[in-house]
Amino acid sequence: MHVDLPEKLYYSIGEVSKAFGVNASLIRFWEKEFDVLQPKKNAKGNRKFTPQDIKNLELIYHLVKERGFTLEGAKTHLKEDKKETLSNFDVIRKLEYVKAQLLELKKNL
Repeated sequence: MHVDLPEKLYYSIGEVSKAFGVNASLIRFWEKEFDVLQPKKNAKGNRKFTPQDIKNLELIYHLVKERGFTLEGAKTHLKEDKKETLSNFDVIRKLEYVKAQLLELKKNL
């Protein structure tokens, strides 16, 4: 899954939930469940997600929604193999991007 967000320092929960195609309540739930998600909160309590939070959300989304991990399984996987999981996930994202570009080229031919 490719998340289409503009380059910014902080993203609101509405922007993040729209980019992932999920409810804001799911993002808040994952924030409680996964220690790697630590969005900043302003004085009103509004969450502001950093680009690192977005990468972590992409990884969680990939494990839970695309690969079918349970929440406990995803937590365990992140704790045990964090570096290996991140490197594999980055490779998968790059390959998906290349595939999308090739399909776009094929369509234009």
